[in-house]
Amino acid sequence: MILLDMSQVILGNIFGYSKDIAQADENLIRHLTLNSIRMYKNKFKKYGNVILVFDSGDYWRKEKFPQYKGTRRLKQDEKKELWRNLWNIVSTVRDELEDNFPYKVMRVGRAEADDIIAYLAKKYHQTEDIMIVSSDKDFQQLQRYENVKQYSPITKKFINGEDPTEYLYQHILKGDSSDGVPNVLSPDNTFVDGLRQRPLSKKKISEWAGPLCEQVLPNDELKRNYQRNKKLIDLQETPKELHLECIRTYQDAPEGDRSKLLNYFIKNRLNDLMENIGDF
Repeated sequence: MILLDMSQVILGNIFGYSKDIAQADENLIRHLTLNSIRMYKNKFKKYGNVILVFDSGDYWRKEKFPQYKGTRRLKQDEKKELWRNLWNIVSTVRDELEDNFPYKVMRVGRAEADDIIAYLAKKYHQTEDIMIVSSDKDFQQLQRYENVKQYSPITKKFINGEDPTEYLYQHILKGDSSDGVPNVLSPDNTFVDGLRQRPLSKKKISEWAGPLCEQVLPNDELKRNYQRNKKLIDLQETPKELHLECIRTYQDAPEGDRSKLLNYFIKNRLNDLMENIGDF
């Protein structure tokens, strides 16, 4: 299966086209999104069916850690109306894909695309070759499963070369600044309050990273912060009820037939893509 992280695909296209989201109108986003799906479907066709995976917009991680992605939200608040318009367009395109295209479209309440992709990779890696299309390095940890590969639409390269288990241990210790998760030496509010992280040396990472990490951490505060980060970063920590919802959604998600494509392309004036309609 080909698992497309659609937020990454769509936003990557938008910012690859222009740094100004005000220029991202509905027609442009629709065209760029469809062209990407067509490209990745053809590029990785040996991996089988395309599955389009979307974030839900409400994340279980924020329930556990209110500062999760807090700095990203603050940046978006600076252009709130533009971002609101952008996400409305993404929702419109998502619904169009679900109604008109022959792909499963997946979105699960309280889950990020990461949770859905991780669950599908874990469940099906023994019976299918799986290609994850996303630039999110969090997915490196899924390469612990055989037959799972990842391709970055930003670098146009496969993401590999690091031991996935060792990568996960180090990632938990270092945190994830893009998601507002501090390193284990730093408090919860580090990023949302604009504080500097306490430096975490390579020597400390080398000493602490591993299956006995919690035992070797020198105090309770660090152990508590390690658990904080593990909950947010380790994709095996997704709540079990969301696993059940993932498989239910996967099994129930309709795969549209191709009979609607021509009318859809005509209605939306997708003239440039019309000659490649067979690729969809």
